[in-house]
Amino acid sequence: MPAAHPTLERAAIHEFYAGRTADAAPLSGCMLALGQILSGDRPSLWVRQEAFDWEAGRPHAPGLCEFGLDPARFTILHVKDAIAALQAGLEGARCAGLGAVLLELWGEAPAYDLTASRRLALAARASGVPVLISRIAAKARPSAAETRWELRALPSRALAAQAPGFPAFELALLRARNGREGLHYALEWNRDDRQFLPRTTSDIAPAGPVLPPLPGAVVSVSFDRPRAPEPDFPRREAG
Repeated sequence: MPAAHPTLERAAIHEFYAGRTADAAPLSGCMLALGQILSGDRPSLWVRQEAFDWEAGRPHAPGLCEFGLDPARFTILHVKDAIAALQAGLEGARCAGLGAVLLELWGEAPAYDLTASRRLALAARASGVPVLISRIAAKARPSAAETRWELRALPSRALAAQAPGFPAFELALLRARNGREGLHYALEWNRDDRQFLPRTTSDIAPAGPVLPPLPGAVVSVSFDRPRAPEPDFPRREAG
């Protein structure tokens, strides 16, 4: 089955909202997978508010390997608040050597306003670095994002011999500059091949029809899965 997942234009910012607070960890996983696909062979900057560690747990490098991600490709930066996160994200978006910037904001984060999003959008456009922003426990408001998505985790389906199934997600397109709002995707993340696959909807009830990818969808890339016994993140603490 060919890979299929939503269009994410490079040189732009894209917002992902959790449908429920409990979707915080699935949202992080989905965003990291998209970031790994977009970044190619280049490293990504992962900016994370401390509140995520308190509410959803601290990232665990071996766990990310089991999810099909390479921890060595992410530099994680822990910050105390949204202002520090946005500043770090802006500096990352200006760095053309990065493959992607992943920015996680918890709560309403008033600092993330239209002005802040425009700065990020301009930086992404100038450098060509995509910026993916996850929002937990927050309501959508006007921004310069190219697209805005809502994500909900779906129950996984067991594989052969009742082996654990692939992580599954439902993505709804809430806003798009091309006017294609309303698209829905039911996806499974194949952690072995590191690509998204379309999921049949026989056992789920999505909020709308599952439609094919938009024209020009990002092509999934396969990677050789790392087997390091105890990998770790490059880590830097910021105030």
